[in-house]
Amino acid sequence: MINARAEAFAPASMGNVGCGFDILGLAFEEPGDTVIVEPRDEPGVVIAAIEGDGGKLPRDPAKNSAAVAANSVLNLLGTPHGVSLTLHKNLPLASGLGSSAASAVAAAVAVDALFGMPLTLPQLLPACLDGEAAVSGYHPDNVGPSLLGGITLITGTNINEIRRLPVPDNLHCALVTPCIAVPTSEARAVLPEMVPLTRLVAQTGAVARLVDALYRGDLETVAAAMESDRIIEPARAHLMPLLAEMRAAAKRAGALALVISGAGPTLCAVCDSAPTAQRVAAAMGVLYDEAGIANVPRHTRVSTNGARVIAVT
Repeated sequence: MINARAEAFAPASMGNVGCGFDILGLAFEEPGDTVIVEPRDEPGVVIAAIEGDGGKLPRDPAKNSAAVAANSVLNLLGTPHGVSLTLHKNLPLASGLGSSAASAVAAAVAVDALFGMPLTLPQLLPACLDGEAAVSGYHPDNVGPSLLGGITLITGTNINEIRRLPVPDNLHCALVTPCIAVPTSEARAVLPEMVPLTRLVAQTGAVARLVDALYRGDLETVAAAMESDRIIEPARAHLMPLLAEMRAAAKRAGALALVISGAGPTLCAVCDSAPTAQRVAAAMGVLYDEAGIANVPRHTRVSTNGARVIAVT
């Protein structure tokens, strides 16, 4: 069965979750990207429109994460039909919110829905990774949580190497995204090639403490463990405007911790209630406003469901 139109949403995500470089990811309830697809008799994918990107994303289907993922799903389905794709970008580019991953995931889910949903979300993982690989590399630290939801432990690229971890009931997030771009390639270029053994042991301990605290629902320990990164954040701190000042302001407003979201520059503050997250987001926005840095503050929660179909007609 081929439907006339399908629309899907995929949420933003945070790679690393503080101390878990390249092995932990987290999906936010919002913001996220939306993709609409319609069938074509001709094979392959054409991009009908992209909205919200300021003309920055490639219109070439071979270079666009959403189009590459959509084409990969078509190949998985073995269909001779193609699709026309419209991408609504609600995520800023190079922001540390898994922008390319969300586009890829939304496109894969939308194409699957267009053809009657013959595939499960886990079965769509390879197609999503194909889309992400076109932009940021073949790695599921953002794709995994955006597709499946929750907080994920990632030890490989197969679905059985992505494990969902418990989400504390009182975990709320305050985000602020300064209007500057930090490309992943630039953020990776500043990382150290060698790490002292004592620092590696401390980092490993922080990840273990974080996983343990998640299973116990101990949000204060979760926050402390997230903020215990002594390898990645120190190397990237200079790329994040007012990082130390922002951490202090967030904690004065009630946050338990503040970490860099993915490669940045978005910052994520861990809070224990919705009112606190709202207050912290506002305080972080004011700090950037006073420094003359345009920004977008918001409060959100962890998305437990991940990507979803919005409509099928």
